[in-house]
Amino acid sequence: MLKESIVAELQKIVGKENALTSPEALKAYSYDGTTSWVHEPDIVVFPTSTQQVSDIMKLANAEKIPVTPRGGGTNVSGGSIPIMGGIVLCTTKMNKILKVDKENLTATVEPGVVLQDLTIRLMKDGLFFPPDPQSFLGATLGGIIAENAGGPACVKYGVTKQYILGVEVVLPNGEVVHLGGRTLKNVVGYDLLHIFISSEGTLGVVTKAELKLNPIPPAKKTIMVVYADVAVAGESVFRVLENGVIPDKIELLDNWVINRIEEMMPMGLPKDADAVLLFEVDGIPEGVEKETEKIVEIVKKYGAVDARVAKDQAEADKYWMGRKAGFAAVFGKAKTVFAEDVTVPRGQIPALINKCKELAKKYNVEIVVLGHAGDGNLHPAILTDINNKDHYDRSVKAMDEIIEGAVELGGVLSGEHGIGLEKQKFLKRQLEPAVIEMMKKVKALFDPNNIMNPGKIWE
Repeated sequence: MLKESIVAELQKIVGKENALTSPEALKAYSYDGTTSWVHEPDIVVFPTSTQQVSDIMKLANAEKIPVTPRGGGTNVSGGSIPIMGGIVLCTTKMNKILKVDKENLTATVEPGVVLQDLTIRLMKDGLFFPPDPQSFLGATLGGIIAENAGGPACVKYGVTKQYILGVEVVLPNGEVVHLGGRTLKNVVGYDLLHIFISSEGTLGVVTKAELKLNPIPPAKKTIMVVYADVAVAGESVFRVLENGVIPDKIELLDNWVINRIEEMMPMGLPKDADAVLLFEVDGIPEGVEKETEKIVEIVKKYGAVDARVAKDQAEADKYWMGRKAGFAAVFGKAKTVFAEDVTVPRGQIPALINKCKELAKKYNVEIVVLGHAGDGNLHPAILTDINNKDHYDRSVKAMDEIIEGAVELGGVLSGEHGIGLEKQKFLKRQLEPAVIEMMKKVKALFDPNNIMNPGKIWE
């Protein structure tokens, strides 16, 4: 429990209406997009300016109170759960799009801007911000930066770190610093900007960001490709890419997901298919036509049962709506879901998929596979129930082996969800001790009192 004097000081900084201590509020901010972790804070504060964030951090640092930054809370690694209690610093009221510079293809935003709101605003100027995580309806830019979010368009456009030119950050001691800038090229000193991208709220609070934007391509097409074997679908991914075609999206749905989508919102997906790949190509109309033809030719050569080019945007939208509904289908079918985001080299996708099949049989659990096949970032999900100890324990063992298998295949623990609370025990298997020690020293340099999102990344 926080001292009454601390609560009063926080109320003074942000206003009583922006400092919540009711049981309902503490419960609402005790969890995120995971289904495994819950812990209540002592207070939830909603700053509306950089100065207020600075004042909160100065107070917290002086009193050594844990601070957990939070945006929309859509993350799925436990990163925004206040595992040590203390203060949840929620940035959702810092939600202004401060500037859109069409000439220089940049935007200046506050951390609480919801990605979907940014997307709608940018469309007015024919622009887009390429990172597109599944949680775009609620994810905020501060969290997207903190997690280095990805999404389907990473195949062609890359991840968040490639679209952040600069940030304003409040450090744990309350000091405000500016890293990076507004230009595409910047080699002034060490690249401290990128230390904060992927830092999962453990180094400071982003209060402003300068984003790099792209013009919206004039044309796009979607191809739905059907497979009798999900591993063959995995092979098709690198076959397309090695032939010189780089779609902006390549997404994988396995049979379980296909059938759940059809139950929720029938759209004519092939229920008997072992897997479906969704390709989207974009660019100038002539190039899109040729790339579409090339994809159809390649996937049929390498084992596709069928390849359907969406006849219009309405049909394409149906397919992509189904993909977006995939996670809802998974999470709606079990009390507890382990949804990971291991990433392997694209050529190892079939091996990872086969590994999931083997483990499903070995541990007698349901393992569902969907994800961003174009960049090797798959989301194996195990459906279980935390109240069924035997099944839950088997599920934990299966997921451990999936993660270990991905690393053995030359992959990584996380492609976009982060480490948070979920994958701490695997970090030592992925990184050399010297690398972990370097990271801990960086953390200690920025946050010597360890108040900034403590308990995350490292055990």
